[in-house]
Amino acid sequence: MQYSMTPEQARQSRRAVLQTAVDATAVCTTLLDPDAFFRADGEQQITWQARRAEAIRVCTGCPVRAACEELALRDGDGRADADEMVRGGLTGPELAAVRTRQADRLAAAADADRDTEGKQLDDLTAELQRTVLKNPDRAGGHRWSQAQAAQNTQVRLLAGQIHVIRTARRARAGWRTAA
Repeated sequence: MQYSMTPEQARQSRRAVLQTAVDATAVCTTLLDPDAFFRADGEQQITWQARRAEAIRVCTGCPVRAACEELALRDGDGRADADEMVRGGLTGPELAAVRTRQADRLAAAADADRDTEGKQLDDLTAELQRTVLKNPDRAGGHRWSQAQAAQNTQVRLLAGQIHVIRTARRARAGWRTAA
């Protein structure tokens, strides 16, 4: 599925929608090595400037540039004192400046993302509990094994979805590995 997103649409979207759009459509994933968007340790400024200009050029033509920029802002990417990255077509100092100007809006977006994600986590956990408590034994005979297999598949799917959300939340909170 191809996405295209305006800056206004990006600002109104939740994190999951933004990430899905970037994952599915970002031009950078097919044109450049992801490392091209980050300055290497000890890299000379003149070399970085050329790579940075190419990264910005690629971002300029990307249909989900606005979604990528919005994710970068919400993630706190970029520092005012360090020209070491490009994300969503902006350098680190540019991202820091936009984040400062839009601090209130970004705080509200982050709160909404957490609320949405937390609700999704609660809903998945409740569905997992309901699924685990179902008794497939009532089908009897050979059907039992089919019902049990279907239930096991559903439990694994739900547990996997919960794991993905919890791992992402822990990573955003600064945890290196999920417990």
